[in-house]
Amino acid sequence: MAAERDAIALLETIPGVARRTAEVLVAEIGTDLSRFPSAEHLASWARMCPGNAESGGRRLSGRTRHGNAWLRRTLAGVANVVSRMKGTSLAAQYRRIAARRGTGRALVAVGHSVRVKGCFAIYQMLTRHEPYHELGAHSFDEHAREHVQRRLVHRLERLGFAVSLEARPAPS
Repeated sequence: MAAERDAIALLETIPGVARRTAEVLVAEIGTDLSRFPSAEHLASWARMCPGNAESGGRRLSGRTRHGNAWLRRTLAGVANVVSRMKGTSLAAQYRRIAARRGTGRALVAVGHSVRVKGCFAIYQMLTRHEPYHELGAHSFDEHAREHVQRRLVHRLERLGFAVSLEARPAPS
């Protein structure tokens, strides 16, 4: 592992990935990703892609296929850790889903996101030699700002409040 010190240091910048986890990722994936033309190919190799079976316009099973057990287990552990962290986009996803559907389903959803997005992040980090860039806990709200506004205003109106929105001046 001494020869792969740089790759391990890069992978440790991912929230929830400690040194041992980064070593397992390097051992399973490797650092020479030239055999994978894209991040999608890496996710497919690891069997982290959701199934896409459809017949006659009807969606069938979306289960993932059996892949690298060590990689899957490692990324599931990362999902478990990340869901309990503060200030990360995946933790915000966990809390958002857990409020609606329960903690078990939220953990599975975050695990899936870590598996799929994790493969993409790992691929980008190891091919570009750049550290991980965390979007933050408010990334979902910023991504769909108008949708969040409409949803919250509608929710307050259903509770009997009259709501008018006014933009706050930017801090100087």
